Amino acid sequence: MSTLITNIAELMTQDLERRVLKDAAVVIEGERISWIGVAASAPAADRVVDAGGRAMLPGWVDSHSHLLFAGDRTAEFEARMAGEAYAAGGIAVTMNATRATSDFDLTRLAMGRVAEAVSQGTTYLETKTGYGLDIEHEARSARIASTVADQVTYLGAHLVPAGQDPDEYTDLVCGPMLAAVRPYVQWADVFCEEGAFTAEQSRRVLTACRDAGMGLRVHGNQLGEGPGVQLAVELGAASVDHVNYLAVQDVKALAASWSGWDPATGTGERGTVATCLPACDLSTRQPLAPARDLLDAGVQVALASNCNPGTSYTSSMAFCVTTAVLQMRLSVHEAVRAATYGGALALHKERGRDADGERAVGSIAVGHRADLHLLNAPSATHLAYRPGMPLTYAVWRAGVRER
Repeated sequence: MSTLITNIAELMTQDLERRVLKDAAVVIEGERISWIGVAASAPAADRVVDAGGRAMLPGWVDSHSHLLFAGDRTAEFEARMAGEAYAAGGIAVTMNATRATSDFDLTRLAMGRVAEAVSQGTTYLETKTGYGLDIEHEARSARIASTVADQVTYLGAHLVPAGQDPDEYTDLVCGPMLAAVRPYVQWADVFCEEGAFTAEQSRRVLTACRDAGMGLRVHGNQLGEGPGVQLAVELGAASVDHVNYLAVQDVKALAASWSGWDPATGTGERGTVATCLPACDLSTRQPLAPARDLLDAGVQVALASNCNPGTSYTSSMAFCVTTAVLQMRLSVHEAVRAATYGGALALHKERGRDADGERAVGSIAVGHRADLHLLNAPSATHLAYRPGMPLTYAVWRAGVRER
């Protein structure tokens, strides 16, 4: 069954050519995009959808979220808004609530959060463990996450639980806990920050997970300048996330990691993506990550929601894009690219092999997964021009209309 979506006023492909097509159309066959181009030249299809002169983007790719949790942290949020500084310790509150919640309820809560994200245009997302923090509950979180998210990251190294020796807990994360989650996860992450894990402990975790065949990510440089960025680049991590406080050498290291990659062809050795989390920055009252400086230096940048109960309880990628334009000095095209292609790059899903069905996401191109986001506006500029407005009109996820 093929579907022609026509009368698209603006089609922002975010492909390697970064095309913006006017009066465009897209054809979907199964889960893949089979044709894009000018509407007047579109081939016949089994059914036709009239976009009504609206703009179309790739579906958002949210490469950083924490959807497996229970409980409420509004009191912490209120205290922070009243001037209390953010610290990593609030994770323990969520850990206790999550451990006390049944599998059924934890799954139901996560599925509801995924549905919220999809309803706002997110079509591919990663989520993490990290609120179990013992072998049983981390394994449970990984198993449940694998049923609701597209990719799962092991974050046993989120925080050292109260009363435990940090080095002994790090041994647990690198050993029995890692073995328990390994069947369900693709990535490993560590919160390399003061109050969480030191550089030495973070290195141990990342090295053990790399040796187990997992890709690497790092929570780094959120609360101050620190070793997170340098460690991520040194170990070849796919992304380092937060990046609020960067020294000159951090930006240089990130830029150098992309020296062997050709952005025009999408080939060569990927570097470490700098993932900015503006909704979290606003909630924690940290400086916004320097996305403009990173892009100007040649670093590949992603935007993600960081949806979590303590510091960024939103899955609205449109809000992140709007903030990036209005406050982080990105153009609309750059911000949308960071929230689509950039997220796919951070998850190693920007490439695809159409012949064997390995579908790329984050861009609109023939052979890629048909993840499409139709706005109730004539151009993507309206995302920043009309901030806060619910502009998602329709969403296709792997060729299926979700809204």
